[in-house]
Amino acid sequence: MKARAGILAQIRALDAKVRSTARGNVTVRHLMTVPGVGVAIALGFVATIDDSACFRPSSSARAYLWFSHRIYASGESMKAGRISRRGDDFLRRSLYEAANALMTRIDRFSGLKSLGLCIARRGGFKKSKVALACKLATILHAMWTTGEEFRCLSAEKVQDA
Repeated sequence: MKARAGILAQIRALDAKVRSTARGNVTVRHLMTVPGVGVAIALGFVATIDDSACFRPSSSARAYLWFSHRIYASGESMKAGRISRRGDDFLRRSLYEAANALMTRIDRFSGLKSLGLCIARRGGFKKSKVALACKLATILHAMWTTGEEFRCLSAEKVQDA
């Protein structure tokens, strides 16, 4: 029991250190305004990308993180397949968990959640979570680059898109 109590004390100390690191970084606090994105995901995103200026369009940051399609090309046909699983494994899993939290645990309306639910109707929840994680990567990079706040789309704009 003493060993368990010691481990729990170490976990609390490390958790406090991670939270203080997040509080001290303006970019991380800025990224945490997106629904579903917490301390670990924002810190992981900033640590993985490191310099937002390396990627001009946010879609290239998305491709760097693993969200590019595998291409099957033979002769005159070219088909886009499933996503490749290259890139940072921790961030890929973290963004998927953020999408999962956004779809299942967050009750308030969000344009992202509505987009995920629309995709889920067509292709299932797993595919919608991957698509939403891809969208989250693009949004996080764009927010970091431009410095803009997260804006939730209204219900009318989501239905128009």
